[in-house]
Amino acid sequence: MLSWIFAIALFISPAAATGVYDLPQLSAGSSTWVVDQAEVISLANERKLNNDLENLAKNTQKEVRFIGIRRLNYGETIDSLADDLFNKWYPTPEEQANQTILILDTLTNSTALRRGEAVKNLLTDNIVDSIINESIAIPLRKGGLYNRAFLITSDRLVAVLSGKPDPGPPEAREINIESTFTSAEDTDDTNATIWVVVLLVLATAIPMATYFWYVGLPGR
Repeated sequence: MLSWIFAIALFISPAAATGVYDLPQLSAGSSTWVVDQAEVISLANERKLNNDLENLAKNTQKEVRFIGIRRLNYGETIDSLADDLFNKWYPTPEEQANQTILILDTLTNSTALRRGEAVKNLLTDNIVDSIINESIAIPLRKGGLYNRAFLITSDRLVAVLSGKPDPGPPEAREINIESTFTSAEDTDDTNATIWVVVLLVLATAIPMATYFWYVGLPGR
């Protein structure tokens, strides 16, 4: 039984880790706006994000892409991955100029944002710090609300990069109200736990039942 669990862990762990070459190759002008390898964004919200970011690109020529991963490769940091990915997708200063990427590692909830030179006059260092430490961090601290975090961040980036006033970070009180309800992420985690327990019980019970079927119950 233990060897079975250990074998599954060995199989799953490498596949779940992400490095720069585990992500799809994109470039300036690509029609992919969200890369959700962590599977924390609902389909409806992913469609909204894609639509909003596509409209932003059409209206301003400024492109934003969100990346969600389950965990980093051994020895990798969220900052090193962000740097490597930004340079891999946009290898020249000209390609980087109007680009912004935001990467979230759901194992540690660490976040990194990179943007090109032509974006920095709108997306200032203070706004970047606020996005990472408030727009993303507050929803995650208040119940792992990944969908909420990405939607808030998208609305904020679209406004700022469109030359509109910065709507600012979410209010902690607002997130507190939402966190009293069961989120999709909580439901998914509960269902996953139930399946793991069921599989472990079956893995134990089936061999025992098979043994007694052929050998017979003790004392018979």
